[in-house]
Amino acid sequence: MIKKRVSLQPYVNSMDGRIILFIIISYFGLLLLIAWITGRKSSNNDAFFLGNKQSPWYIVAIGMIGSSLSGVTFVSVPGLVRQMDMTYMQMIIGFFFGYILIAKILLPLYYKLKLTSIYSYLDKRIGRGGYKTGAGFFLLSKIIGAAARLYLVVWILQTYVFDRWQIPFVATAVISIALVWLYTFRSGIKTIVWTDTLQALCLIAMLVGIIWQVKDRMGLDLGGMVQTITENPHSRIFEWTDWSSTQHFVKQFLSGIFIVIVMTGLDQDMMQKNLSCRNLKDAQRNVYTYGFAFLPINFLFLCLGVLLLTLASQQGIALPESGDDILPLFCTSGMLGYTVPVFFTIGIIAAAFSSADSALTALTTSFCVDILGIEKDETNKAKRTRIGVHLLMSVLFVLIILLFRAVNSRSLIDAIYMIASYTYGPLLGLFAFGLFTKRRPVNRYVPYICIAAPLICFATDYLVFRYTGYRFGYEILMLNGAITFAGLSVRSTKIENKE
Repeated sequence: MIKKRVSLQPYVNSMDGRIILFIIISYFGLLLLIAWITGRKSSNNDAFFLGNKQSPWYIVAIGMIGSSLSGVTFVSVPGLVRQMDMTYMQMIIGFFFGYILIAKILLPLYYKLKLTSIYSYLDKRIGRGGYKTGAGFFLLSKIIGAAARLYLVVWILQTYVFDRWQIPFVATAVISIALVWLYTFRSGIKTIVWTDTLQALCLIAMLVGIIWQVKDRMGLDLGGMVQTITENPHSRIFEWTDWSSTQHFVKQFLSGIFIVIVMTGLDQDMMQKNLSCRNLKDAQRNVYTYGFAFLPINFLFLCLGVLLLTLASQQGIALPESGDDILPLFCTSGMLGYTVPVFFTIGIIAAAFSSADSALTALTTSFCVDILGIEKDETNKAKRTRIGVHLLMSVLFVLIILLFRAVNSRSLIDAIYMIASYTYGPLLGLFAFGLFTKRRPVNRYVPYICIAAPLICFATDYLVFRYTGYRFGYEILMLNGAITFAGLSVRSTKIENKE
């Protein structure tokens, strides 16, 4: 039952904000200690960009779980169950096959070319126009998507910790970004592979802890919990019949494959950790491991959503209108016990900052390598430039978080995937053209084609919805990539050998 939206504020008074603040300070103190240990011997560009290519694959794999999930997953996925049952698992199944394609096709290419920024491939294969355009689309998409993810955790911290002390939202945003900058600016990816591992383990432990507390609050044993979930109508995973639904299996499955390809395989943030592994074989092991781990972890998030809806129905609890508010409502109200707010705080911080720190590092790497060209420059001037870019990206994070604060009104996980569908589509088209054709586009037309593709998709979605009532979902990503591919094909010439 959905009733009038409930503010979180009346519930959070049962929590001691000083305890939460102590947890936050202690947590970041631990991250700073890890940063000092990993960065005390080496803080040059090679350490920042690729971790001196000494990252153990199993450590990277654990950390990638946290980076891929983010604070949005932690909060939004349980809330998705109310609108779309557990059909999100169809996309997660697609994710797994997408990871296999990344390991088999993209990783061998990146290691063969010994890339620091994956967009350097576009320079070799498409030309300078494709290279700069691809890097530009990544910078745009990543900074918006990462800021959206971090916005959620900043909003939660503001709501149940800092509002009571009358600290403004902008100050909370600035402090949060400053802390991330502080433990990443010296050694970048060399530090992040270890801090993300800590954060991923915290996230998984807190998820299991919250589920266990919900189970106990409902008076269930383990078997009773499984039965409650399986008998709930929201436990439906597959949608086979309604083709017009955005939750149809084919749409969700294919969207999952392509979303992973673009948001991991064509994303400097995600691939930078993979490229820090010692060799290709280790990088592939890493991808297979965390790709498989995605299945049970996301399933647990959805099971948590079913349990929360069941508990709300049993207790007559009015749920907020936004699905993003459901888990925070239960976790900050005290109705699940006073350990759950601690679990929730650690989990949301771990999930959010494990994606924010790597995104900030990847944005700095891409700008320094792809735009400024200082990849091999180890002078003090280049190092100062890198630190300055890192600071600039942090400022942009804050500004975009404030923009989300002003305009966002939809589920964040849905918003992030829709943004990706438009901004990563040209990247999908560029890489597909480079990998699967023996043609070279006319360089000067590439930026115009890549800009036109998402605009055409937006207009198509508008017109189709207006005249037929059909609304495109995440499959707009595939259309976007196809239009980019077609445009490049039209304005291209044949080459004898693929470079």
